[in-house]
Amino acid sequence: MKKAFLISIGNELLCGRTVDTNAAWVSGRLFAAGIETQSVQMVADEVADIVEAFGQAQRKADILLVTGGLGPTDDDLTRQALAEFLGVPLVYRPELAETIEAFFTRRDFPMPLRNRAQAYIPDGAEPIDNPCGTAPGVLYEKGEKLIALMPGVPDEMKAMFEESVLPRIRKGQAGPVIRSANLRCFGAGESALVEMLGDRMGRGRNPLVNCTVSEGIITLQLIAVGDTASTAECLLAEHRGQIEGILGPLVFGAGEETLQDVVGRVLVEKKKTLAVAESCTGGLVAKMLTDVPGATGFFRCGWVTYSNQAKITQLGVSETLIQEYGAVSEPVAEAMAEGATHKSGADCAIAITGIAGPEGGTEQKPVGLVYISVRAGNICQVHRFLFANAGRAAIRRRAAQTALNLLRLQLTI
Repeated sequence: MKKAFLISIGNELLCGRTVDTNAAWVSGRLFAAGIETQSVQMVADEVADIVEAFGQAQRKADILLVTGGLGPTDDDLTRQALAEFLGVPLVYRPELAETIEAFFTRRDFPMPLRNRAQAYIPDGAEPIDNPCGTAPGVLYEKGEKLIALMPGVPDEMKAMFEESVLPRIRKGQAGPVIRSANLRCFGAGESALVEMLGDRMGRGRNPLVNCTVSEGIITLQLIAVGDTASTAECLLAEHRGQIEGILGPLVFGAGEETLQDVVGRVLVEKKKTLAVAESCTGGLVAKMLTDVPGATGFFRCGWVTYSNQAKITQLGVSETLIQEYGAVSEPVAEAMAEGATHKSGADCAIAITGIAGPEGGTEQKPVGLVYISVRAGNICQVHRFLFANAGRAAIRRRAAQTALNLLRLQLTI
């Protein structure tokens, strides 16, 4: 299997002003093409540093893909660094200058003189057309080694990679076929899932199972390798079925699906509508649900009843109930859900009341205490959670995700 080395160039990456999304995107596209990304490196706008990185990459990989440093300014030094690395001069290519000038002409702008610098590429290299900008890419190939320089602007880089670089990489490519799938999980921690899956998480297995966690959502990526596409796909399907059987309802979706995507789909399939009544989450559940395209097909309405008075006047929660149990309590959460279904006419309701902090907690009711009520038809279930005090935003997000997951489970199990 061929290996690739990715280099992202720019001081803005190293000082944190800009997040390097290019490397992640390119790695994903390479993986789909059956090419392993051996390493990813960020390098400053210094010729010596770039040349050193090129040398390291050449020793470790067959393919070197570089983004950034192809602009017209004095700190765009990638072309110069490649020429120095190859031991060749930069040569002026008149046809590139004409293409760059035509780019400005089409937009009724004169070409700045400094953009002529983009018409210089290392001797013996090929220019790569840039359909979205002025900076041509550079491709150098010798034997089994390939080097491609691409712009750092994501849209320009992606277009150049798809149209020119990836086809060149694939040319004459032979080797194993890779197929992959993602399973999305919620409701247990990473260590619990790893323990449930046991040896299936072992390194060197086929399929390989990778585990990543982002904002409470666990993604299991299954990677199957086979001599043919059919072999890889059969292997993937077999092990995916086994893992889904082990994890059961902890698996809520596939690919890049979110909890709100799945909840919306289930509501539509069951021809049910939903209303939400929120306190500590401040409308986050409603926001997540209405992010789903076609939310009008299942989402009826929502309330943010932050104060006790709003709970009383908007949802019909008894003032006596609040005085006796407090706003953050099981009876009040249940009454909020009941009021939401009654007021909206929806089939289902989610209600949330809790203490997101950083203030407001007591020994009896600490920060992170949340009650979530889920009503579907005549069945109302109230759940008590004490989320880790990882900050106000984290508590609110976890409460909203948990509420959506509880509704999913109540509708599907």
